[in-house]
Amino acid sequence: MSSANTMPDNGTVQDGDFCMVVAGTHKGRSGTVEDRKTSKTGHVTITVRQASGDRFKTLARNVRKV
Repeated sequence: MSSANTMPDNGTVQDGDFCMVVAGTHKGRSGTVEDRKTSKTGHVTITVRQASGDRFKTLARNVRKV
């Protein structure tokens, strides 16, 4: 089942992928995925490096691969 409002499975975001943050605190930012980790609770977190060199951490479910 898919619809236009359903976000894709973001478990496929890997290190080196270019992504856009579509939800959460960093919504609207984009960059390259650097550090993908799965927490003890099962949430996937990533570090995103922007073109300016700034980095931020976010949940993988909040990003979309571009």
